[in-house]
Amino acid sequence: MSASATILIADDDRAIRTVLHQALGRQGHTVRSTGAAATLWQWVQEGEGQLVITDVVMPDENGLDLVPRIRKLRPDLRIIVMSAQSTLLTAVRATERGAFEYLPKPFDLNELVSVVNRALSAPAASMPRGSHPPEESERLPLIGRSAAMQEIYRALARLMSTDLTVMVSGESGTGKELVARALHDYGKRRKGPFVALNMAAIPRELIESELFGHERGAFTGAVQRSSGKFEQASGGTLFLDEIGDMPPEAQTRLLRVLQEGEYMTVGGRTPIKANVRIVAATHRDLRRLIQQGMFREDLFYRLNVVPIRLPPLRERLDDIPELANHFLRAATMDGLPTKVLSTDAMARLRQHRWPGNVRELENLVRRLSALYSEEVIGVETIESELADAVQAPEFEPAGAGSPGLADASLADAMDRHLQALFAAHGDRLPPDGMYDRVISEVERPLLSLALGATRGNQLRAARLLGLNRNTLRKKIKDLDVPVVRTPQVRRGG
Repeated sequence: MSASATILIADDDRAIRTVLHQALGRQGHTVRSTGAAATLWQWVQEGEGQLVITDVVMPDENGLDLVPRIRKLRPDLRIIVMSAQSTLLTAVRATERGAFEYLPKPFDLNELVSVVNRALSAPAASMPRGSHPPEESERLPLIGRSAAMQEIYRALARLMSTDLTVMVSGESGTGKELVARALHDYGKRRKGPFVALNMAAIPRELIESELFGHERGAFTGAVQRSSGKFEQASGGTLFLDEIGDMPPEAQTRLLRVLQEGEYMTVGGRTPIKANVRIVAATHRDLRRLIQQGMFREDLFYRLNVVPIRLPPLRERLDDIPELANHFLRAATMDGLPTKVLSTDAMARLRQHRWPGNVRELENLVRRLSALYSEEVIGVETIESELADAVQAPEFEPAGAGSPGLADASLADAMDRHLQALFAAHGDRLPPDGMYDRVISEVERPLLSLALGATRGNQLRAARLLGLNRNTLRKKIKDLDVPVVRTPQVRRGG
């Protein structure tokens, strides 16, 4: 525990001041509290205290406006900002103005004590210097006040003043590009360009040209010089989406750029200095791809400097009302009729699993705004829409079918399948022998695809699968997997 200190608290809520008095007093600290910013400022001017805890909303002054004044007068004084306005913008403003930490309300007392002790023991050199951020609108790139989102806001706020490379992971539709845009729009490169490149959408033979540009005559069809994304994003942020789909040769070139800080265009001879902040994103398990030899481990560690995991919507159900209302307002601004959701309808939305995450919710809300005449959307309409959305085969491997499953891992797809299977039987259990049935559902398509890839060559398929040849033959027979030998077509000559 940190040595005893005097802590100054400013909060308009007497109950919160009392709780903080008790919690910090038990830690051996001396606590002085007030409900007015003016009193806090007087204490600071008189040289009191080693730590300030202030709320944002005060009766006589905004707590955020007080932070830079305190830091200017007493640069070494630690400041913790609390707020019930639990948004990314609040977290960013608190950090940029010089706060040591931002805590959303309601806060966990143990966490607050931990932050206090960390602030009191932090060396002066590690204290944020503060800056004067441009005034931003309240139209935020990320929506939600759940605990999961608060952790993301705090992480993003700490990253705004840095150029650290960030890896954003999460299922499809969770808002990975929004995180990248927030890092750019609120960061120190905000005046530079934001350039995005989706690796999964570019033919593999064109990825290097897209990234680094090419010179005239570098390849057939290169009739003039073309700048790549690194050059276009110079001074700003380069967002590399679906980084797990980058082909090996492009991975090697990207690694070289990250190591050396420069690159050359395709067909070029003069190195160009790389001046971008890189934010990468993926819905895939890169560590698994590394094990499979599909992604370079050294590139992974270069990109994964600061990992941020975006939670799926099913892990932040408390955010659904705020998200739904945000999308309803956005639809109205786009010229669609104004709608509201009934209490029962909103409750039903919170019961859905949302395999397509926030994107699925947004699409549903826009559909409701465009297709239904009633001003108040009831639970029956929601039931109808969600029933249509979940019509699917009993089991569908990842990569097929609905948008939610298309980007899911096999484990995620199996988890959804098995939960649906148990739910379908209500209070009863599924029939006995479930293990063998589930394993066969996975084994049969796996064997079939392996045999197809090896053109029916069972010896090659056995090596591919890591099975004994006799074991493979037995499984083919037991599972009734068709085997079709396809002769290899010889090219040329």
